[in-house]
Amino acid sequence: MKQTSLLIPTLREAPAEAEARSHQLLLRAGFIRQLAAGIYSYLPLGWRVLRRIQTIVREEMDQAGFQELHLPAMQPAELWERSGRYGAYGAELIRLQDRHEREFVLGPTHEEVITALAASEVNSYRKLPLRLYQIQTKFRDERRPRFGLLRGREFLMKDAYSFDRSWEELDRTYQAVRDAYRRIFTRCGLKFSMVEAEAGAIGGEGETHEFMAPAEIGEDTIVSCLACGYAANLEKAAAAAAGEHSADEAERQAPAIEKVATPNTRTIEEVSAFLGVPASHILKTMIYRADDKPVAAVVRGDHEVNENKLAAAIGCVTLELADPQEVLKVTGAPHGYAGPVGLDIPVYLDRDAVLYGGAVAGAGEEHAHLRNVVPSRDFQPAHIGDYRSVQEGDRCPNCGETLHFAKGIEVGHVFKLGTKYSSVLNAGYTDEAGREQTMIMGCYGIGVSRLLSAVAEQSPAEQGMCWPLGIAPYSVHLIPVSAQDPDQAAVVEQIAKELARQGVECLVDDREERPGVKFKDADLIGLPLRIVVGKRAGEGIVEWTDRRAGGRTEIAWQEAARLAAEICSASWETL
Repeated sequence: MKQTSLLIPTLREAPAEAEARSHQLLLRAGFIRQLAAGIYSYLPLGWRVLRRIQTIVREEMDQAGFQELHLPAMQPAELWERSGRYGAYGAELIRLQDRHEREFVLGPTHEEVITALAASEVNSYRKLPLRLYQIQTKFRDERRPRFGLLRGREFLMKDAYSFDRSWEELDRTYQAVRDAYRRIFTRCGLKFSMVEAEAGAIGGEGETHEFMAPAEIGEDTIVSCLACGYAANLEKAAAAAAGEHSADEAERQAPAIEKVATPNTRTIEEVSAFLGVPASHILKTMIYRADDKPVAAVVRGDHEVNENKLAAAIGCVTLELADPQEVLKVTGAPHGYAGPVGLDIPVYLDRDAVLYGGAVAGAGEEHAHLRNVVPSRDFQPAHIGDYRSVQEGDRCPNCGETLHFAKGIEVGHVFKLGTKYSSVLNAGYTDEAGREQTMIMGCYGIGVSRLLSAVAEQSPAEQGMCWPLGIAPYSVHLIPVSAQDPDQAAVVEQIAKELARQGVECLVDDREERPGVKFKDADLIGLPLRIVVGKRAGEGIVEWTDRRAGGRTEIAWQEAARLAAEICSASWETL
């Protein structure tokens, strides 16, 4: 491909609104252009990368026993109402009406549609297990699209679904997909790890894991143990319990409860300073609405409530902080003075907040707190469990070593759905004994367009990209210093023909531009192999660079072509 005939509108500077490195690189290199907030056009180079990623995804999903299909993006709202997600999904779900005032949604995911399809087409155990996938554009009305392709309103995704006869069969499918994902991300040249995760809006009845690409710009936090390999998303991560004290011990250690005046001390920091107690000896009481019913969560003052864990423990669909009026109504005090003593709503007490007999807590009236509060003596929690987020200094729940924290980009997510969708959408079958059974489902997603940004974020090149060979838009960048020089033109033509004969795709910069412009653009575009044809072309000598390893060397053009073909061939064999 000649560069003069290809749309590659490179930019010298990144637009001011591009915060993430990947966003800046993809814009500057002419891979994408923004049409509206969170909505992007993929230009030829960007689309070539996406097509290569899609090819890898298709090959591995096919090998894992999945069949590709294509489902409608526009889905009847009635399906979402039947599953219970129409109202629960939130404002991110794009809703619309057709001219007959029938309600539809633009699919952010396809659990309802695929389950309805299976329910109508599969009725016997003989047709199971069934494994299906698609690669399709999805839609989500993000409140604040940012970081380019990492959080967009329109994005390309691979979603796969499995229908099995038993949980044991689902276990085998789940493992097959996890293995396929490892191969996919490895072939894309991505550094990644698999971590325990929360199911979120997808839901489900079994385990769920995310595949995370470490990156500073990542909006997720990976909590891991470098000693034993434990890894989880911060939403799910657990820490070793601080210890075990019985309620009797706490009651013996603490004197009677005592109310003290604490004027104008709302925050944990203010209470700690005013009373001279550490934040770890203060009980923080947070009031929530769980499916429109008030509940209280109580954690140590130096900890934060993990709303995902709390929602899972309650079993609610929606969980949100109560507004100031409701806090006052439920607790008798404004926010900052609420406490667990005397509450007549369910109290969810974090297990690490049980340890401190003699804790300080809000008194349930303004400008007052209670000393010597002992859980189970002074208030009765409805549940005691792990309801807090882990934090720096916490120890691994498996081996006790200190946990490590890092930012990551979610590039894949796998779920054991169980019967969450099949039960409400009547996806059943008749087993060998003639009995009616419900299909056991799994769901498996990959953010295909997001992979473009994840790989760019991890690119080691300082001046631009260096695409992994498996997904690079072209393998070799062939650059004559002067397109008008006959010796250079002849060598370029010979190299291009030899590479084509070997099946290696190259991009020829045949533009009449200064060498500095060509090299800057080449750095931005980021092809992994580069051959520069310059003043020694008459001798048959070119400059060879493998940008993955760095370093340049002058060699005969035949050797450069041979090296390029050899490297690409080895890459193909590995893939």
